Amino acid sequence: MTVQTLAELLDSHTREGKLYEKLPDGSVRCLACGHRCVIKPGKRGVCQVRFNRDGKLMVPWGYVAGLQADPIEKKPFYHFLPGSDALTFGMLGCDMHCPFCQNWLTSQALRDPAAEIAGRYIREITPEEMVALALRTGSRTIASSYNEPLITIEWAVDIFRLAKQHGLKTVFVSNGHATPEALEFLRPHLDGYKIDLKTMNPREYHKLGGNLNNVLDTIKRAHDLGLWVEVVTLVIPGYNDSTDELMEAARYIASVSPDIPWHVTAFHPDYKMTEPPPTSVKTLLRAAEIGQEAGLHFVYAGNIPGRVGQYEHTFCPNCGAPLIKRFGYIIEEYNITSKGTCPKCGEKIPGVWPEDPSTVRIGGSGMPRLVW
Repeated sequence: MTVQTLAELLDSHTREGKLYEKLPDGSVRCLACGHRCVIKPGKRGVCQVRFNRDGKLMVPWGYVAGLQADPIEKKPFYHFLPGSDALTFGMLGCDMHCPFCQNWLTSQALRDPAAEIAGRYIREITPEEMVALALRTGSRTIASSYNEPLITIEWAVDIFRLAKQHGLKTVFVSNGHATPEALEFLRPHLDGYKIDLKTMNPREYHKLGGNLNNVLDTIKRAHDLGLWVEVVTLVIPGYNDSTDELMEAARYIASVSPDIPWHVTAFHPDYKMTEPPPTSVKTLLRAAEIGQEAGLHFVYAGNIPGRVGQYEHTFCPNCGAPLIKRFGYIIEEYNITSKGTCPKCGEKIPGVWPEDPSTVRIGGSGMPRLVW
């Protein structure tokens, strides 16, 4: 009996990509992420899932390795249809190799032998079936997450194009290691972009397999293109938690727009980074205060629900009125008007808000729902 490897299984779920250039020697240049890999025939890109077959770039298509209806707050998006669900799908692979990866089983497949198990969970699916699941579960958004969506961008766009026809919103949950070409390709089909800003140290980004300037450029370009952008920094003790580095990150985000929400989230030892202790509440609060000092209007502290005070909630930046009260992924109170304004002073609150505030889910479990 012939046993199919994970690589063979994934390669059987591919189509010719769109984000690439053909080169005279039969190589191709992939344009999906900041690596811009030049891939010779029979070889793979850094992500391991985009490869050159006879002078054509083959890319993932037609399967999921993770699929569930999540609270949109879990992405995290705090200013994007709060109190609603996002049907969230993921494939396999990533263009980076962070030792603190929270989704390593899906992201590090084909790179880490321990992640070969991920192949057991692959399910074939069509864009039509995906959109039907979103509608059936009452999700208002479809999200590409769990692995790095840039390297499966063609698949996401085929789903998003159909989702938009059915009135659904679409979001990316990404490391932000994009190219201008990828953002232009996404823009007609994408509404929101959550970007991880892992560190402000270029050398450390290089060790993770990325480039800091690419990520900073993606934050600005995505905002300039009109996408709703939220930025997340996982605050890791002894790694990126110095006051100077946190201030540098916050000031950069504020220079793009003080209205971009910044989520500073708590680290928990995982995958290959097990030595640093979990981020303390004190450190997380200090990071949030730094964000405010840098001029950001909306700073949130995550992963420690009920212990970060005001940094779990949304307040009007003009008058300070409470707008959204949260506990973890649960909305406890929602006061933004149907026009997206503060009910007290009329200030326009940046975000993507429901036209009917009564549709915001108050309470509930805040837990994801498996859909297959």
